[in-house]
Amino acid sequence: MGSLRPRLATRDAPFEQVRESPTWSHQNADEDEPDKYFHESTFSEHYDGRFADRPLNYDERRSHLTALMQTYLSTMNDIGAETWIMHGSLLGWYWSRKILPWDSDIDVMVSEQSIHHLANYYNMTVHTFDLGSDSDDVESHSSSYLLEINPHYTNSTLDSVNKIDARWIDTATGLFIDITTLRRNTTAEALGIEDAMMMVKDKHHYNYDDIFPLRHSDFEGYPAKIPFAYAELLIEEYGEKALSDVYYQNHRFDPEKGEWVALRNPVDGVNLPASSSDEEETAASRPHAADRARPGLETPFGGRPLPPRLLKQRP
Repeated sequence: MGSLRPRLATRDAPFEQVRESPTWSHQNADEDEPDKYFHESTFSEHYDGRFADRPLNYDERRSHLTALMQTYLSTMNDIGAETWIMHGSLLGWYWSRKILPWDSDIDVMVSEQSIHHLANYYNMTVHTFDLGSDSDDVESHSSSYLLEINPHYTNSTLDSVNKIDARWIDTATGLFIDITTLRRNTTAEALGIEDAMMMVKDKHHYNYDDIFPLRHSDFEGYPAKIPFAYAELLIEEYGEKALSDVYYQNHRFDPEKGEWVALRNPVDGVNLPASSSDEEETAASRPHAADRARPGLETPFGGRPLPPRLLKQRP
C-alpha cells in the first residue's frame, strides 16, 4: 500500500507561535475562504493580523515599508534568490526608485527555481536587522522579518485563493511583501500560444522576453532587478498616463526633488483633498516622464551612496 501524501496546511502559522507584541490576533481567518493559506488583518488587507494591531499613519507606513524593502533585497541578495520588483512597486521604481508614498504594500516576483530553494531551506526563518536612522535624534533599533512560504506554491495552476506564494513580513507592524512565482505556462505551451509562455497564479501572463534578461538597477537605495520590458508592462497594467501624469492620489511629482510630495499634510495615512488651486496646472504643462533624467538604469545605486539606515543583519 502506497504512503499517503501529507495534507497541505490550510492556513498560515498559528498566532501563538509567531506573535511578538499584539496580545490577540487580528486575523480574519474564520471569515476567510477555507482553502486560503495567508490571512490578512480584520482592519486592512495590507497587514498580517498576527503581528499588527492597528493601521500605521502615513509617515510610519512609509518608513516601515522602506525598511521592509531594503531588508528583503539585502536578504535575497545574500541568499542568491532571483527576484525582481513588479506592479505598483515597479511603477514607483520608474518614477523615483522608491515606493510610491500612497502604497501600502510591495510586490515582487521570484523564479520557479528560487521559490523551491526558499521553501526547502528558508521557510519560517526570522531575519533580524539592526536598523539605523538618517537622523541623529532617532536611536537605532532592531527589527525582525519572517519569510513564510505558502505550501501551495507547488500548485502551478491558476489559484486565486493561494496566488501569493510567499511573504516577507515585518513582525513589528504586520506589513508584508507579496511574493509570487513566475512559471512556465504548460497549458499555453501545449496549445502553441506563444504570447503567454510564462504565468503567475493571479492570472497574469507574460512572454519570456517581457521579463528576461533582468535589468540591474537600485530601489530604495539597494541593488534591485527589474523586468526587461518594464515600460511596456507598466503601460499594459496601468495605462500610458501612469508614466506621465504628475498628479495622483493627492500627490504631485516634483522633478527637482525626484520624488512624489503630498499636496496637503497627510493625516493617519490619508491625504486631505487637494485644493482647487492645486489642480490648476494643465496636462500640457506637465513634464512627460520620458523627458526626465533617469540615470543609473544598469548601474547599481545610480552612482548614489547606500543610505546609512540599514546597518547590518544579525548573525
